[in-house]
Amino acid sequence: MSLNETVAEEREPDYRFTLANERTFLAWIRTSLGLLAGGVAVDQLAAEFHNEGARIAVSLSCIGLSIALAGGAFSHWRTVQSAMRREAPLPAFGLVRILAAGAVAVALLAGAAVVFS
Repeated sequence: MSLNETVAEEREPDYRFTLANERTFLAWIRTSLGLLAGGVAVDQLAAEFHNEGARIAVSLSCIGLSIALAGGAFSHWRTVQSAMRREAPLPAFGLVRILAAGAVAVALLAGAAVVFS
């Protein structure tokens, strides 16, 4: 950063916005933990599938989506907190699209595993 660049002054945001940002982060983490639990449950409880590859694919899809959500949630929380401190516009959150697409993919995999096992 050069000396000529102006750095936006950071201010402490209203605590209600900080707490709302934290609640949103925690909701994404709960979703991530639910996907993780679902992935482990599929692996452990769906042993009746004749196609082991399908069981593993569904399980790993849930776990992979869980990892993406947890990482994305932290990154978004940090970005939003920084934007609030600089009184800048809040950033878009692309992880919603990833969650929606991932949920559709997991559901299609699970459906295919049920139909073809």
